[in-house]
Amino acid sequence: MEPTASKKKLNSKFIGGLTILVVAGVAFGVYKYIHSQAHETTDDAQVEAKISPVIPKVTGYVKSINIQDNEYVKKGDTLLVIDDSEYQIKLQQAEDARLAALSQLAVAEAGISSSNTAILSSEAGASTAWANVATAQANIEAAKVQVWRAQNDFNRYEKLFNNQSITKQQFEQAQAAKETAEKQLLVLQEQKKAAEKQAQAVGRQVDMSKSQTKVTHSQTDVAKANLKQAETNIENARLFLSYTVITAAEDGQVSKINLQSGQLVQAGQALFNLVKNNEIWVVANFKETQMEHLREGQTVEIKIDAFPKHRFEGTVNSISPATGAKFALLPPDNASGNFVKTVQRLPVKIVFSHTDDPMLQLIRPGMNADVDVLIKSGNNKQ
Repeated sequence: MEPTASKKKLNSKFIGGLTILVVAGVAFGVYKYIHSQAHETTDDAQVEAKISPVIPKVTGYVKSINIQDNEYVKKGDTLLVIDDSEYQIKLQQAEDARLAALSQLAVAEAGISSSNTAILSSEAGASTAWANVATAQANIEAAKVQVWRAQNDFNRYEKLFNNQSITKQQFEQAQAAKETAEKQLLVLQEQKKAAEKQAQAVGRQVDMSKSQTKVTHSQTDVAKANLKQAETNIENARLFLSYTVITAAEDGQVSKINLQSGQLVQAGQALFNLVKNNEIWVVANFKETQMEHLREGQTVEIKIDAFPKHRFEGTVNSISPATGAKFALLPPDNASGNFVKTVQRLPVKIVFSHTDDPMLQLIRPGMNADVDVLIKSGNNKQ
């Protein structure tokens, strides 16, 4: 009888345990079902942050490194310094070019002053020369009157002499006076021609001086342009010189520093990264079948795998405009080959609600997370 009683006792324990398991399973299933009606969850989530590569803008040899691996830095802190000897020389060359341009400008401006003086002198000479021409013309007019008068006297004396009313001496005096007046007129006419030639020569000199002044003005404009270019080159040289000191663009933590003093770095080369740890968020990749009721502003419970006992509260900040596959390097093209329908995922950005939580300081970008979005609540958008 004892073996039968023992067997019945074992069967009772088995049935009792199985009943407990079934009840627990049903309860868990009911809980999950009820939970799923008001929540959307996924474990395809990671912590993200702004990671900025530190990139030099100039090429050179590393002179000094002022930071260590994983060090926290503030905005404006000097991270490393590139040898600036070459850029100092370029700055000095630019400054020397500016001094040369200033000298050229001074010479050109002095040429303008000299040309202006020459123009004034030439114009004064031209005025005098044309005044001499006017005087010669006036003398010619007076001489013509004298010739007319002497001609008339000669004609009268000639008639009188033919009538033997005057002596030959008086006739010869009249003839001499006429010839003298005519020669005087010819002399004055030659003087006028000479004065006109001189005036024309002075006028050409004035034109040449004005042309030279135009050339000098052009040289001055060129000298000013060269000076402006030299000043621009100085600013450019100073800018490149400032690039030899690489500073932190914002607060954050640097990554591993794979650099040594004396190492050659190229402009545009990524040296290391700066992680902005004080501004982190979570990107959760939800299946497209979960997006029906998921909206911006909904409350989210976040669990970081590294801290399973701590729960963080967050909010749905934004939803990606396209699925993750569309942003891939080689996005799938379903129009070619055999089509296999694959459930797509959409990245959803979730921000932490309590930024003063001290545990946030321990979270690092790349950590895995589980998120639970409350999709049915009076405070959430539907």
